[in-house]
Amino acid sequence: MRSIKIGTRNSPLALWQAREVARNLQNRNYKTDITPIVSAGDKNLTEPLYAMGITGIFTKDLDIALLENQVDIAVHSLKDIPTQLPENIEIVAVLQRDYPQDVLVRRASAKDKELHELKIATSSLRRRAFWAKAFPQTQFSDIRGNVQTRLKKLEDQDFDATLFSLAAIERMGLPIEYEHLPMMISAPAQGVVAICARADNPELREILQPINNLETEICITIEREFLRALEGGCTAPIGAYAVINEEQEVRFIGRLCSLDGKECIETDEIFKWNPHENFGQIMAQKIVQNGGGELMEKIKQQLG
Repeated sequence: MRSIKIGTRNSPLALWQAREVARNLQNRNYKTDITPIVSAGDKNLTEPLYAMGITGIFTKDLDIALLENQVDIAVHSLKDIPTQLPENIEIVAVLQRDYPQDVLVRRASAKDKELHELKIATSSLRRRAFWAKAFPQTQFSDIRGNVQTRLKKLEDQDFDATLFSLAAIERMGLPIEYEHLPMMISAPAQGVVAICARADNPELREILQPINNLETEICITIEREFLRALEGGCTAPIGAYAVINEEQEVRFIGRLCSLDGKECIETDEIFKWNPHENFGQIMAQKIVQNGGGELMEKIKQQLG
């Protein structure tokens, strides 16, 4: 087969992800060619994500490149991919999840402050709401850009700390201090590299199947079905994390919060996985029945 053209955003983290997919393919004797594409989410670094019609903001340009045959596959952070994919595009493989957590990074002048005293910069509704659940008096600022851009803004602007996906820090080996945050729940499918291709290209699906991690696929399917069933897209403050133990049992933690973090509905369950049940939908239904339906309607009204 000719060289496989890999489409990716052009941020340092996205390029790392594309190179990781290329490495996996090269190990199986396939030639690869990485093609960076600037996404709408990368072009607009001032407007908060939730004001940009967020669904697919980081994937739309790569979707177009896929559908127009400019690239053969597109590599994404899976948490950026909407649960409703464009027609003729599908997720064909996921790499093993590495670092799903959120972490806190402080500016040097705020290293001695207590968590509840920090002014936090984040444009993520989930991170804001989950932080506010624990520390309701927190002042928030918007911040956009890739990891390096946000680290520079952290030193230059008037806030104390920001929140990152640990994957972004560890994958690029950044020498910065961070703190784990046990009160946070990851975004659905956080810490997972996903590969998309055209649905009408079975040959590529066959090539990519050997690099797909089944355990990760099971977990992220539950998380994404949970998100889809709550109709959150990428806008509502929704967290979901599934992990499989040695007995092939799944522990699933899910949370839906109001935008201000004052109302939160959670589920934390262990169950035996089987391929015939939609566990994400089952878990979402428990949230809905516990008041989540009304809370989602309120969030939608607030976001307009």
